[in-house]
Amino acid sequence: MVITKRGLVLSAAAVVLTAVTLANTGCSSKSLASFRESPKELVDEVWQIIDKSYVDGTFNQVDWKAVRNDFLNRTYTSDEQAYEAIREMLKKLDDPYTRFMDPEEFKNMQVETSGELTGVGIQLSQDEETKKLVVIAPIDDSPAFNAGIQAKDIITKIDGKSTDGMDTNQAVSLIRGQVNTEVTLTILRGNKELEFKIKRAKIEIHPVRHSVQKSPIGEIGYIRLNQFSANAASEMRSAIKDLESKNVNGYILDLRSNPGGLLFGSIEIARMWLKEGTIVSTVDRVGEADRQSANQKALTDKPLVVLVDGASASASEILSGALQDNKRAVLVGTKTFGKGLVQSVRGVGNGAGLAVTIAKYFTPNGTDINHAGIEPDIKVELSDAQKQELRRDRDKIGTAADPQYAKAMEILAKKVAGQTVDNKAQSKPNAAPAKPSPSPAKSK
Repeated sequence: MVITKRGLVLSAAAVVLTAVTLANTGCSSKSLASFRESPKELVDEVWQIIDKSYVDGTFNQVDWKAVRNDFLNRTYTSDEQAYEAIREMLKKLDDPYTRFMDPEEFKNMQVETSGELTGVGIQLSQDEETKKLVVIAPIDDSPAFNAGIQAKDIITKIDGKSTDGMDTNQAVSLIRGQVNTEVTLTILRGNKELEFKIKRAKIEIHPVRHSVQKSPIGEIGYIRLNQFSANAASEMRSAIKDLESKNVNGYILDLRSNPGGLLFGSIEIARMWLKEGTIVSTVDRVGEADRQSANQKALTDKPLVVLVDGASASASEILSGALQDNKRAVLVGTKTFGKGLVQSVRGVGNGAGLAVTIAKYFTPNGTDINHAGIEPDIKVELSDAQKQELRRDRDKIGTAADPQYAKAMEILAKKVAGQTVDNKAQSKPNAAPAKPSPSPAKSK
């Protein structure tokens, strides 16, 4: 994805790799810099954006106008001083997802959402209560994945430096570095402290993988969606069309460990599976702001089972929630992550960026995903031993040796069998019409 300068973007992401849609505001960072007389103008610009769009009209019980007076009465002699002041100002909202990005951080975010990364392949969130840095999921085939980093791991140190008080932007800056250099991560997993030395690499992300799988019910289509990056929708469309051309009998869509991504990417993909029905609605501080629905352009109506787990977050929850609520798919696995906040991201100042929480999103049935997550229709929990086995031998993922996949196949078989019975019943020739009853005798 490419973010135009000064572009407004909507985020469905639970992680630092913000997922977005674009709406150009028509003003470049360069033109803004030309009329900004001092760094104080940047501070006020950020304040104004929060004042107009932040999801909580009480600003977390903060007197936001008094905050403006405080920060504008200060003297700033450089952009860096303004940056620090802005971060201090935003901390008053106590919202880790509303954050300021200096030009380097903003550029990094654009790179991250473009589908190509340089680093170790970890996607992070900050726990809203404990403020700990939590791994949402390692990216498949990344150095972090191969090293054994897992979803829900807590990063306590980066190269020996404590992460106490560190936000996701600071952590990302430390974890990133030149290709082939190493970073040491200390993580807390349950009660165990573990250390991982990981070599950084260039990571190209192809979010969709698909294959034809043989099964007792014939051939089925298996699609694994790793992330809702810029090319996810186009790759998903190609995958479905390819599998349809091969006459598969049904589908398993694997959203496990998918941390989210483009909000509109999830909507586009939902429309490929749904003929009709609501997909998602967003609610800002004054009420419902937007409702997205299917558009009668589904690519297939064949039976569908979706795999989810605790690392399926944000845009993954939009998609799985839409398919579940519209009774288009059966969800198998474990409860999803539970991240239902929408953010806007826009350029400010001279190349900097600002992410602002502006709304919550809800499933078609009105479920508030935030914190609660989405419960699967069929719960299948993996033991630690099973997780380790699948991690050691990734070729087993999406096979009968994968317990969640095996259950999904069992459910899909029943759905395919049921559809076959229905189709046969509909294809039977109509029975001969009953002879009409004699007309009642007319009174004479």
